[in-house]
Amino acid sequence: MDWNSTPAEQAEPSMGRRSPLPLSSTIPASPNTVWVDATPLLQAACTDLLDGELIHGENFNLFAAMSALEIMDPKMDSGMICKYYSVDEAIEDGVGPVPISFDRTTDVQCTLDIMDHLLACEATWHKGHSLAQTVFSCIYLLRPERTVPSPILHSYCKIIRATCKAIVSVVSDARTHEEEDLFTMAYGLPLDGDGDEKSLSLLNAVEENLCRQLRACKAQSSRRKQDMEPLQSDIDMEEGYCKALLCRLRFRKHFFHVLACMRRPQGKGLELARKHIASSMSELECIRKSADFLISIASGGCSIGIEDRTTASGRQPIGFDASLNSRVSAPAPPRSIKMLSWNKAIEYFEKLLRDLDFICSYSLDPSLEVLLRFVTQFQSSRPDLVARSHLQVPYSLPSTKTLLLVQEGRLYGRDPMFAVITRAAGLPETTKNHDIQRYESVMQLGQLVINMLKIVCTNTAWQRRKLGKSLQDWRVIYVQLELAFTNKFGEVLATSNDENGVARVVKQILIWLEEQAYWIAFRFLMLGFELELYSPSEFFMVYWYLYAVLVKLAEKTDSRMEITEITAKRKGKKRKDSSKDVGRETRIPPAVRFLQCQIHLVEGLTLVIILWISSYVCLLQAALRNEMAALHSLTPFNSEQEIFLQHFELLQKACIPEQITYHSFKESTSYARFSNIATPNCFQQAQKLAKELRSSFSNDHDRLAELRRLEQVAEHNSVAMNVICQLGAVEPNSLKVSFEFIHHPCYATAVVRRA
Repeated sequence: MDWNSTPAEQAEPSMGRRSPLPLSSTIPASPNTVWVDATPLLQAACTDLLDGELIHGENFNLFAAMSALEIMDPKMDSGMICKYYSVDEAIEDGVGPVPISFDRTTDVQCTLDIMDHLLACEATWHKGHSLAQTVFSCIYLLRPERTVPSPILHSYCKIIRATCKAIVSVVSDARTHEEEDLFTMAYGLPLDGDGDEKSLSLLNAVEENLCRQLRACKAQSSRRKQDMEPLQSDIDMEEGYCKALLCRLRFRKHFFHVLACMRRPQGKGLELARKHIASSMSELECIRKSADFLISIASGGCSIGIEDRTTASGRQPIGFDASLNSRVSAPAPPRSIKMLSWNKAIEYFEKLLRDLDFICSYSLDPSLEVLLRFVTQFQSSRPDLVARSHLQVPYSLPSTKTLLLVQEGRLYGRDPMFAVITRAAGLPETTKNHDIQRYESVMQLGQLVINMLKIVCTNTAWQRRKLGKSLQDWRVIYVQLELAFTNKFGEVLATSNDENGVARVVKQILIWLEEQAYWIAFRFLMLGFELELYSPSEFFMVYWYLYAVLVKLAEKTDSRMEITEITAKRKGKKRKDSSKDVGRETRIPPAVRFLQCQIHLVEGLTLVIILWISSYVCLLQAALRNEMAALHSLTPFNSEQEIFLQHFELLQKACIPEQITYHSFKESTSYARFSNIATPNCFQQAQKLAKELRSSFSNDHDRLAELRRLEQVAEHNSVAMNVICQLGAVEPNSLKVSFEFIHHPCYATAVVRRA
């Protein structure tokens, strides 16, 4: 095998490849290989084999059968869909001519089409498709030395390769590529160029030349002739072509600077990255506006619909063959790839830049609670893989790879994890140097926090699954910590003397650990709504379980904050004044009241869903007869208990919450009566709390937005409950109740209609 050849040249031909040329003309035999025509053997086998039979060796097994290829099947045999054996063969056939055209106007038009199609290919690659079959389906990228006579195309191709290399590095370092296995597979493609600095210097030189060209075309015609020769033959179109080329080159330059700045040590490049993001967004808007000009001068008009075209002009780009590298996409069969349209690609990069800007806006707050709220808010926009990777890996040092959130076991590379834990547990700042951080169970807790931060940066499906599995680890760590310190400081921990430092530290860490476990459980359940894992008939069960989790989460949060407040008072006041504060009623913290608002809302939803009759005619009558078993859908596949275990098995294994089982669910819902559940008080209480909490979160725009959503859900459900109470008992068959996520992605709104 020639190691200097490209991947497309290295790939062996399929036995199913039919070509008018003999095999020896494209892939010559070597001293160790001889090509033999297998067609007679295959024809003989076809006459003897029955349906379902295959030719195999003596050691063939089921595992090998799963990896076998079906010859002549376009979905399995990569040779069937290849037009060319090698890049050189495609070039000889005129696929990627250089120069593109001897007509300068056509040459500029085709260069713009190549730029636009490469943008669509790059967006398609970011969405999880193979790099070989998207970006590197371009002949000019596979043979970059051929584009030297065309400086504009040459500089654009070089910066594309540098950008692809940077993104592959980011995703690989963040180890988020497991979510899209094919994303970082380069298949030996020529990603390495002459270096980033040389690519940028070449791009800057071309940009400066185009700027001079643009200034010249705006000058008088006599001066224009004296200064420089125009890009193309139509002088009237010169300005439009220069602007279209400039905005595309400038976007590539600023986008590459964004990637480079976000990887600077200790987040030092985040502010500069935001400036380049703003410039990139501006250039993208210019690219979008250039479409009108390019469509107007396209010869013959647009032959492709707006939704399908991959170029601004609507013309088909030259120099691309999607099947050229399909044979190097092993170990998987070649995928059938549908490129994103040009408009969709623009929209993708706009969203990517907004997500990256959100990351750059983070102030690297040392509070774990603030960090988790930031990541949760970031994930609510459903960022793609590239943006999520930058959240974890925004920079790298020459000798080591570092993470934005965690670097060498430290938050942001600054704060030790034990200091982060003590701060989150509400302990004094001096506690971060406590001796208990040397215990193995405490170090394991720090690693657990690191793993949690990695998990919350993954995609929604991975995040939910991994959070659920991690709950058992949190439970085990809690038991280990409790046993370790009970065995070593048993008598000390049994006392309630707050003067003892070990007892206070251990107690607050254990309380925070439980609180964090319930937060993970809460996040686990809420992600189920975002992923649409719950059918409407299961809402009642899910909200019932969510209510139990929220109650425990509010209890643990209140306990932690109460101890923190008492500690702060004792530290800041004299001992003689401390007795005056003991009898004072402690005000409920806003964070706890925020949870209480959701508790009231979930409790109200749990009760109103009992009256749900959207899909079951006899549901309301069953509620009146106190037959709760009819409240849930009966399917031929799963019983209600099996559904309960499927949704909450991971929580049950971690005993979160304790003593909550399917039998307790059945027992607590079996005594519900229509007269008891028909009350809007829960929604009214939630609405009241939401209004009162506005002043507490006046500076937190995200919390205020969430409070507005909760208030809307409570208000509409309160009205719906009143209607059900008034008409449900009199005319039960006249109402139809459905639940829709109108105001909130997780808390449903009851919609009452006449049946």
